[in-house]
Amino acid sequence: MIDTNLSIIEDLSKDKTNRLIIKGPVSSSNASILQHKLDETLKEGYKRIILNMREVSFLASGGIRVLLMYYKIANGRGSSFFIEDPSENVKNVLGMIALDEMLLKSYI
Repeated sequence: MIDTNLSIIEDLSKDKTNRLIIKGPVSSSNASILQHKLDETLKEGYKRIILNMREVSFLASGGIRVLLMYYKIANGRGSSFFIEDPSENVKNVLGMIALDEMLLKSYI
C-alpha cells in the first residue's frame, strides 16, 4: 500500500529562517497542504525558507507547481527559497525538468 499522507514539520530559527521538513508524497491531491504552509511562512515574514525533502517519496506536477510558485514569490520579496537534502526521487524529477540548479542551491 502506498503512503498518501503528507506531513510538514517546522524547524524555526531566530534568524528569520523557517526550515520545513516534508515527509511523504507530494501529489497533486495534497500539494495544497504544502501551498498553505508556504503561504503562512511568507506571511509570517521569514526571509529564508528551506525545504528539507529527504523523506519525500514522490513529487507530482502539482507539487512542482507549488515549489515554482513560492520560489518566485519568495525571490520577488527578497527572501530565499531552497530545497536541501532532497530524496533521490526529488533530485531526479527536478533534474528531468531542469529545475535542479535553481531549487537545489546551497542556502549558506
